[in-house]
Amino acid sequence: MNGSVNRVAGLPEAPRINPSILAADFVNMQSELARIVTADFAHIDVMDNHFVPNLTFGPQMVERIQETSHIPLDVHLMITDPDRWAPGYAELGAASVTFHLEAAADPVALARRLRGIGARAGVAIKPGTAGEALYGILDEFDQILVMTVEPGFGGQGFMPETMPKLRALRDEARRRGSDVWLQVDGGISDATIAQAAQAGADTFVAGSAVYGADDVAAAVTRLRERARAASLES
Repeated sequence: MNGSVNRVAGLPEAPRINPSILAADFVNMQSELARIVTADFAHIDVMDNHFVPNLTFGPQMVERIQETSHIPLDVHLMITDPDRWAPGYAELGAASVTFHLEAAADPVALARRLRGIGARAGVAIKPGTAGEALYGILDEFDQILVMTVEPGFGGQGFMPETMPKLRALRDEARRRGSDVWLQVDGGISDATIAQAAQAGADTFVAGSAVYGADDVAAAVTRLRERARAASLES
């Protein structure tokens, strides 16, 4: 695991499905978390109305979700100054904390601090950020999140033009012998998950594709199976 400290015992194997609670019913969060117990992680989007034009959860809400969720938390920070704020989410018990490369002053130092606390360290890049920006520091991270929409809002359409960047990151990770996870977030559905899996993704954030289904558990299973079948073709 690239030398990281891990608080997730028995890490789930790829492909991993991480439902985004941004698509859940916030009024009934405890029951909404219970609906995704067959998933691998609960994906928590923290937005600050500054780095992105939306406002969602803060530390207090994430702490309560951490206390309530039966599966580990995958926290995605879309915030300004993650160097200051990200360690606090690891200290709350989040299994994985991902910050944006575009927002961090010292991404390597921050990743090392997150790992030192015991969380998996993730770094995210927007659609317009080149994957090459991560090549020299790839081994510092446990997860790379390639945004497949512009960050800030749920329900956007998948951007297939991000797939060459994802594929290049996969190839670079293989060249280095890295076991870094490659996550995608944005527009992931039954119709798009195979394309992302073929390009190298092994961890998938899905919002409405899970929470919008009549049978949430069946939706998680179906997405996982489609990703697994597609990955075998890549």
